[in-house]
Amino acid sequence: MGASRSLQQQQYDVLVIGSGAAGLSLALKLAKLGQVAVISKTKLWSGSTPYAQGGVSAVLDKSDSLSAHVNDTLNAGAGLCDKETVNFTVANGAQSINWLIEQGVPFTRNKPKKNKKQFAYHLTREGGHSHRRVIHADDATGAAIAETLIQQAKAHPNISLLERHLAIDLIHGERLGLKKRCLGAYVFDRKKRCVRVIAARFVVLATGGAGKVYLYTSNPDTATGDGMAMAWRAGCRVANMEFIQFHPTCLYHPQAKSFLISEAVRGEGGRLLLPNGKRFMDKFDPRAELAPRDIVARAIDHEMKRTGSDSVFLDISHKSDKFITEHFPNIYQRCRELGFDLRREPIPVVPAAHYTCGGVIIDRHGQTDVHGLFAIGEVSFTGLHGANRMASNSLLECVVFADSTAAAIEAQWQQVDMPPNLPAWDDSRVTDSDEEVVVAHNWDELRRFMWDYVGIVRTTKRLQRAQHRVDLLQSEILEYYRHFRISNDLIELRNLVQVADLIIRSALARQESRGLHYTLDFPNSAPLAHNTVLSPERR
Repeated sequence: MGASRSLQQQQYDVLVIGSGAAGLSLALKLAKLGQVAVISKTKLWSGSTPYAQGGVSAVLDKSDSLSAHVNDTLNAGAGLCDKETVNFTVANGAQSINWLIEQGVPFTRNKPKKNKKQFAYHLTREGGHSHRRVIHADDATGAAIAETLIQQAKAHPNISLLERHLAIDLIHGERLGLKKRCLGAYVFDRKKRCVRVIAARFVVLATGGAGKVYLYTSNPDTATGDGMAMAWRAGCRVANMEFIQFHPTCLYHPQAKSFLISEAVRGEGGRLLLPNGKRFMDKFDPRAELAPRDIVARAIDHEMKRTGSDSVFLDISHKSDKFITEHFPNIYQRCRELGFDLRREPIPVVPAAHYTCGGVIIDRHGQTDVHGLFAIGEVSFTGLHGANRMASNSLLECVVFADSTAAAIEAQWQQVDMPPNLPAWDDSRVTDSDEEVVVAHNWDELRRFMWDYVGIVRTTKRLQRAQHRVDLLQSEILEYYRHFRISNDLIELRNLVQVADLIIRSALARQESRGLHYTLDFPNSAPLAHNTVLSPERR
């Protein structure tokens, strides 16, 4: 293709990189103050938010309590949650739900009853929760939230929505002799195949997780760890990258592309079965199917390896037809399209990489180690999830931290000036590549060895093998990046390899089993829980 020339600098008060629940919530909260740009790698709908089926956890019913939600989260987090962060997030849960309702999110309502004290919205229960506290929009909550926030953002005159724009790197103030401050980003315009320089007084990473570093994932193709990699290159610390949550129940079908079967199916009575029809979860945990995700995923992995099966099965056919079609209309319909009937038979399921519990270290106001750079949502590390995220706490975190980050930026609004003219993107010494196949092969190799060696069950030997391979890939990709013009696949592969390296290094550093990190060489938990913190200055 032609040269990816750099266009004239664009300026906004706030640049939000990512268009999911976290990014759009923040944009809507800040748009009253000035001009906000939201960039999305493909369509606005392309992030992980629309794939979230279950819902948002919050204390909304009088039979529940803040302390119960806090304790459930701490228990799921296996000793690594930051209690102050958990208290803060849970305490702001109801307020965040009310804000979403004000935006127009159509959460499922309870059927009217004579008992007027009944909470207006239907609440479901998921693994790890001791109460029904998950508010939802049928079984497509993320899609309902995404659609609502997108429509609100489109209607706001101060929000610019830039689709098919992929951030390459953050622009650091040290390049201009300024303090450690983020001034904007180099952004690849995928449609015009050029690099834009976008300057901003505040930059917010809301890029989601890194599920595509694994061969099998419930995440969309856009989940390539871009924000984590960019922040690391800009000088930010990351924490707990070894804790990758594998969702226990993704539909096993060649055409399903790891279609997620919501935790709520188990929450409403779904049973996990071996191929011979026998239940097995009670052997692993007294909570059986309602155990936290790390326990359920390891149990399934164990049984699949023990029996040599390609999958286990999830069965909710003992419920009435009406119950199934009313509670899980979208899951039911998608399964029917693929030849399965939830009402009549168990469906095959397998674990798949689902959520990155670690990320870029931030404080309670979204601030990273670099001035002017904030991070919210799955890209960040707040301490909420600890060693294992509890179901439906992720969307809660997105909205709660969007609010606190918006407040922090508003407090600094008058003190931060627009950056000066920034250096243009220089591609004068690169050429068009005639070896795109290298990128495709490296992408495939990375995802396969991460699945084989850095998966649900790990060993030191497997991790060392993965480290050796990722070192070679990093060298190859850096050489390729220096000599050839960028492309969408190259940008994403560069980020994925960086994130894979951080995951492997973190896993090797944790010589114990805790939460989502389980290693056969150190099967017990250490007496004292600690976070795994990596710093770019201490490579």
